[in-house]
Parts: sequence; C-alpha cells; structure tokens
Amino acid sequence: MTGTSPFAPRGTAQEIEEGTTFSPKFDRDGLITAVTTDAKTGELLMVAWMNAEALARTVETGEAWYWSRSRNELWHKGDTSGQVQTVVELRTDCDQDTVWLKVDVAGDGGCCHVGYRSCFYRRVPKGEPAKLEATGATKLHSHDH
Repeated sequence: MTGTSPFAPRGTAQEIEEGTTFSPKFDRDGLITAVTTDAKTGELLMVAWMNAEALARTVETGEAWYWSRSRNELWHKGDTSGQVQTVVELRTDCDQDTVWLKVDVAGDGGCCHVGYRSCFYRRVPKGEPAKLEATGATKLHSHDH
C-alpha cells in the first residue's frame, strides 16, 4: 500500500460513533485489535492485530489478513495451513478502534497455530491467578514448535 489510506479521515465524535463513514482508529503502533468469531456458532476463535494494509486487504478480498507483531509482517490467515478465513461480516465498535470479523474457516476449521479450533483452549480457575487448566477442547492436529 502507498502512504494514502483507503479509509475516511477521523471526524467528530458524533460522526465516528453514529455516522456511516468507516474511519478506523489505529494505535500509536499503527494497529487495531481484531476479534474473530465463527460466523455460524459465534465461538470466539482468535484475537489478533491488523495494520491499515491488513484491514484494507481484508475488506477488498473478503478474506482475513492480519499483522504479525512477532514476525513483523503481513499475514494472510490460512496461506500455509489451509485455514483461510472467509469474512461473512466485518463490524467495528462505537469508537472504531476495534474490528470484529465473523468468518467461515476452511481446511480443518482450526484457527490456533498450536492445533486447536480456537486460541482460547485454556482457562484460569477462579482464585488461582497463576494456574491454567484445559477447557476440554480437542486438538485438531499436532503442532511442532
């Protein structure tokens, strides 16, 4: 992408909160939080980050693109795993600093790089802040680190 954004400039609070212009607010690192759920079940699959290019490609292609903070690169979900996320609906919150993707997932239906359907396969038991326990999620495939 070039230096020009495909998104509308930020307007007044009223325009941002109740208008019809998409003008996402990226943080100081140029990123916006992306929450991804299964379009059919509503299951939370993952939370990731998008930069302006990833968000623009997602809107243009209808497939989810993210920004990998650990690899510092654009990432087309499913490019290597086959778990392509087709966007059914893309929403933004009231102040447009978060996006919500409702997706259909190809391949084995997984989204987590360690082999689970959802990245949220463990929980913290109440009153035990240093402990994690399994939720009972089934691993779809093995993963070697």
